[in-house]
Amino acid sequence: MYNNNMYFSSDHHHQTIPSDEKFPEATDMKAGQINEQGTNGFWENLNVNLPVFDESIWAEAAMSIDYPIISKSNNGRRLGHCTEVPRNVNMENLQSGYLFPEIFKRESEHIRKYPDASLIRLGIGDTTEPIPDIITLAMAEALRKAIAENFYKDMGLKGNEIFISDGAQCDISRLQAYIDSSVIVGQAGKFQPETEKYKNIVYMNCTNENGFFPDLSTTSRTNIIFFCSPNNPTGHAASWKQLKQLVEFAKANGSIIIYDSAYAAYISDASPRSIYEIPGAREVAIEISSFSKFAGFTGVRLGWTVVPEELVYSDGYPVIKDFDRIVCTCFNGASNIAQAGGLACLSPDGYQALNSVVGYYKENAKIIVDTFESLGLKVYGGKNAPYAWVHFPGKSSWNTFAEILEKTHIVTVPGSGFGPGGEEYIRVSAFGHRECILEASRRLKNFYT
Repeated sequence: MYNNNMYFSSDHHHQTIPSDEKFPEATDMKAGQINEQGTNGFWENLNVNLPVFDESIWAEAAMSIDYPIISKSNNGRRLGHCTEVPRNVNMENLQSGYLFPEIFKRESEHIRKYPDASLIRLGIGDTTEPIPDIITLAMAEALRKAIAENFYKDMGLKGNEIFISDGAQCDISRLQAYIDSSVIVGQAGKFQPETEKYKNIVYMNCTNENGFFPDLSTTSRTNIIFFCSPNNPTGHAASWKQLKQLVEFAKANGSIIIYDSAYAAYISDASPRSIYEIPGAREVAIEISSFSKFAGFTGVRLGWTVVPEELVYSDGYPVIKDFDRIVCTCFNGASNIAQAGGLACLSPDGYQALNSVVGYYKENAKIIVDTFESLGLKVYGGKNAPYAWVHFPGKSSWNTFAEILEKTHIVTVPGSGFGPGGEEYIRVSAFGHRECILEASRRLKNFYT
């Protein structure tokens, strides 16, 4: 039997939704637990034939990584704290090595054995003519190092724990494919229009009354916790104390946290920018982040995922090894051009330039917050995130959305689209040209005064 529980505490535009169903996106305004009877037996009976790709330039780097494992019974398990999340047993049914990583491994051994030999590579179908020098300077290893130095300094992270991806959305989907809990594969049950909830998910509102943070004392044990900070849509950045509670909750219950830090660059106060600022987080958390909102890479597609070596399944097997296998099998890597851009973002000049852009959006957010507050409305967010979360007491969020659109020609987002806890709210984005933000402010003031 599998425990198919999942707990949602994060807004995500990362769900794949059937076109005939309305699914409020997972948000830190709600929590969800998938009941055990959901799809027990699904994975045991699923036979999967994985495709074999004709080429992979990332496999060599992946296979050359030696993950230190403290052996237990000589089976690759690790001693110490274990989560209670079961490993997907189908991972054990895969052959010991994916084809091209194995070829690269043997090639490396051959080169070490015959260092003076002139090796001719006629195996993998890689192109041979050189990429321009400006691009070749930005390969994955350099980018991993730059990410570690810029975002995780003094947190003890190593380059091999950072996986470069084509964005947070894709990595969240990959994570759900191999951790034994998933809404995407149907374990959430049927959507119930009368409650606007999925049958097998228990929702918990996180509102201004509880600091936009779940009451963990009343939350039952779950396998996976999705948590986003700073949060979209509320704009709330969890405090050190709140994240400490979350880490302790996960450790006590043997859960794994999937922590989305895509908006960390917008934090203006002392709130943690990474879950790994919290002691013990390396044993219970995976962190996902992105260049999308920090660097404007929404169309370029570049992000990263951190999987610490200390994070293990209930049997002591390192999670990083399975994630490495999934990435090698299902993903050929972010494009060299995207990685070149990412590395340029993290250069001293690039980082300074991007912080100026982030500051620009934060100024936009202040204009938006000031506008709605001048109209007598309560506004949350806008300080540590590029979103304002505006409360219209007693009004349907969809009606407010429609009214603003009809009367001012301004598009916002109805809060109920993020889940039942978003009713009476709208989300207003600070991503826009300054003249558009100022014009929106003028129209809103003219309409509501």
